Amino acid sequence: MTAAQDSPLSIQDSWAELYTDTARGVHRRILLELARGDERIYCVDSDTGGFEDDFAAELPGQYVNVGIAEANLLGMSAGLAAAGLIPFAHTMSTFATTRALEQLKLDVAGNNLPVRVVATHGGLSAGHYGPSHHAVQDLAILRTLPHLTVLVPADAGETALAVRAAAHHPGPVYIRLGRNATPQIHHEPYDFRIGTSVQLADGDDLTVVATGPLPVHFAGGAREVLAERGIAARVVNMHTIKPLDRAALLRAAAETAGIVTVEDHLDAGGLGGAVSEVVSAEHPCRVRRVAIADRYLDTVGDERELLADAGVTVDRIVTEALTLLDPARTDHPNPRRR
Repeated sequence: MTAAQDSPLSIQDSWAELYTDTARGVHRRILLELARGDERIYCVDSDTGGFEDDFAAELPGQYVNVGIAEANLLGMSAGLAAAGLIPFAHTMSTFATTRALEQLKLDVAGNNLPVRVVATHGGLSAGHYGPSHHAVQDLAILRTLPHLTVLVPADAGETALAVRAAAHHPGPVYIRLGRNATPQIHHEPYDFRIGTSVQLADGDDLTVVATGPLPVHFAGGAREVLAERGIAARVVNMHTIKPLDRAALLRAAAETAGIVTVEDHLDAGGLGGAVSEVVSAEHPCRVRRVAIADRYLDTVGDERELLADAGVTVDRIVTEALTLLDPARTDHPNPRRR
């Protein structure tokens, strides 16, 4: 089943109506719709809230709540998958990738079982809870696990497409969502394909590659600022972290002066590292990273405040882009075309 076959036309809500909800709210609605048509789809919950009011009420035979026990969540989901079912396991990203890492590594990924881990509160979207709920190491961990597909939708509409694409994708899938409502990136439905990034804007001076809702939004903002300086930035939404869209990265390396990566993750091991691995091996180019520096974020605040404190901002993307184009003259209106 392809994304095109299971596409936006079958979503009960209109595209615009999806954006009245958060990405995790959209996921709940799409999951229930999918489960109505396929009794193999199970919702495995860990007291995340919301599923008991809709999914459990309508399909109690396809709902299991293990409580706040993330290791049990993934171990049980692996068992359900081994029995021929399609479990969607729900928790927060930091708990899925640290507290239950052993089960994710051995039970799910190691056995190549079709468990769909839907992890909310990715990045710093749970910043109001403090550092115990920050998920800024998760992508680095996930990239090392065998067989695992890793999706990071950029907005609510893309979340609906990603969940549908993941439902019958072979092997385990991890979907990383935020907590809060975020800006709309995609203004119309499209043919979502796992492993194929989306070019949001064309440009031949440099390429900005971003993953996650606010990083992609910031990348678009930086493109507008750079355009005022006469610099054309290509913007790519890298919604799949594994497998990475190598073809898009190699085109960017060949056709533009270099790549700026943007993410709500630590600098080590995330999108920037993945992109650098690809281009350094196959088409070397300059790469500048906009990410969270190697530090412990021990402050409490909302997502945008913490990202700003960590240096993930539109201004930082612009600075890194100008540095990439000409380290010696970042004040030039278009350094590449002097």
